[in-house]
Amino acid sequence: MLIDLYVCKFSARVNGHACKNPASVQASDFSFSGLHLPGNTSNPNGSKVTPVAVAQLPGLNTLGISMVRIDYAPWGINPPHTHPRATEILTVLEGSLQVGFVTSNPDNSLITKTLQKGDVFVFPVGLIHFQRNVGTGNAVAIAALSSQNPGVITIANAVFGSKPGISSDILARHSRWIRVLCINSRPNSRNATKEISGL
Repeated sequence: MLIDLYVCKFSARVNGHACKNPASVQASDFSFSGLHLPGNTSNPNGSKVTPVAVAQLPGLNTLGISMVRIDYAPWGINPPHTHPRATEILTVLEGSLQVGFVTSNPDNSLITKTLQKGDVFVFPVGLIHFQRNVGTGNAVAIAALSSQNPGVITIANAVFGSKPGISSDILARHSRWIRVLCINSRPNSRNATKEISGL
């Protein structure tokens, strides 16, 4: 049966959220208040993401869209992360943001740009991306995502904070590669691959 509305019902879940009976749907299922309020950026990243996805707005269920407000303190970052189920399109409302994403293996090309107020940038689905406030004042962005439940994987949290943890010998080997890459990226550095010759 095809119907117009599939508002989520949080008491029962099937592949995400179950649907309400269309007869019980209300206007409150389709509204959200609060995006005009600045997020608290007093944290180590200096940023705050305020989501409006199916968990906050049940009427988004099955519609394939959501949005976020992102607030940044001066030099605040939205650290490298990915959305496994959504492409993201971001618009800068205030300030200047350096944004970028990394293409998939084997190229791993960094695509980056500094955006000003009114500029728009797209982060393709599943690719690691980030934003950083490069201005002297606060910055604000709004982003739309192509899923009602885009998901988010913060790379450092996933790699170093998984439960149970990834084996330390795997992380140690990975960390040696990171050290070599950092050394090789310095100006006038010699090739440092000899440091990992034992791997």
